[in-house]
Amino acid sequence: MNKNLLHTPEGVRDIYGREYAGKLKLEELIRGKIKSFGYQDIQTPSFEFFDVFSKEIGTTPSKELYKFFDKEGNTLALRPDFTPSMARCAAKYFMEETFPIRFCYLGNTFANTSSLQGKLCEATQMGAELIGDDSVEADAELIAMLIECLKNAGLERFQVTVGQADYFRGLCEAAGLSKETELALRENVSGKNIFGVEDLLKEEHIGKDYRQAFLKITELFGSVEVLEQAEAFARNERSGGAVERLKQLYRLLAVYGVEQYISFDFGMLSKYHYYTGVTFRAYTYGVGDAIAKGGRYDNLLGKFGKDAPAVGFVVVIDDLMTAMASQRIALPSEEKRALLVYDREAFGKALARAGKLRKEGVCVELMPKDEKKTEEAYEELAARRGCMLERI
Repeated sequence: MNKNLLHTPEGVRDIYGREYAGKLKLEELIRGKIKSFGYQDIQTPSFEFFDVFSKEIGTTPSKELYKFFDKEGNTLALRPDFTPSMARCAAKYFMEETFPIRFCYLGNTFANTSSLQGKLCEATQMGAELIGDDSVEADAELIAMLIECLKNAGLERFQVTVGQADYFRGLCEAAGLSKETELALRENVSGKNIFGVEDLLKEEHIGKDYRQAFLKITELFGSVEVLEQAEAFARNERSGGAVERLKQLYRLLAVYGVEQYISFDFGMLSKYHYYTGVTFRAYTYGVGDAIAKGGRYDNLLGKFGKDAPAVGFVVVIDDLMTAMASQRIALPSEEKRALLVYDREAFGKALARAGKLRKEGVCVELMPKDEKKTEEAYEELAARRGCMLERI
């Protein structure tokens, strides 16, 4: 036998037993909270036509997609990101709908990255999208709902960092930056590379006032007080509007009673270029990346023929599980399990006992007694599987 067949490819893994039971419970807790806000389940395909995730859409770079062909020669791609799929689906089935639509979903995403840095190529995500509502109240609902989801999962120590894509874009427009310069600057600002920002602006001969504003972006993070600092450098209508929107958002989040979880970061710029307004990420201890990401994407549905605003988020289930394990947060388990070991001549009696326990909600594993196994071995097995042990 080829032992290589026992291993998974780089970037994917098996999950089973108690770990998988915990994952299912975590998904149940998050889904339950999202559903309580009036969101309806939706399922989209694991792969779509390549153009759904193309450069024009502003999603994952082509080199990071898993691409393949169907028998007609169409280029297909495994889903790297749920948002374009949600936008396509809403445009297809709700083209004439003028009222807001609320979706929630669960599934796996696939990223063909060569620099894994400990991250999986296949990751489970659960998320929500609110389509057809451009209000700041919609932004607040999604952020407050995300916070409630994380609390419902058992997480206590976390922070949701809020940014604004329009603040940066407003400065770029006012400074007259080219698209190429904006993209290069975005990368440096996002990485808090103040020297890279300064060098790039000098190369492009950007005026002193705008250089100060761009350099200041890398420092504009912290509590609500940072909004006043950002406003001082927002000398154009688009950037000023972005700050005012964040102020309104914070006031609404205070009404929700979740303001203690909120911080701001004007240098938080997503690699997904379809974001048009508020963006946000949730961070906690025990994992190096955000455990949830989201934002407003008011122009994305237009790529599929429906002119409608939207805002949404995803929770990266695998990263959240890693964080909870690191923080020793145990997921509540309501499942009762029993290992019923029986002598073969007592099969009927064992089956009757198993039937009674199953009616009481106990998951029963029937196992004929092996004379080669000791009582201690069965006790260890039951403990390993989290079962109570019965013998007949």
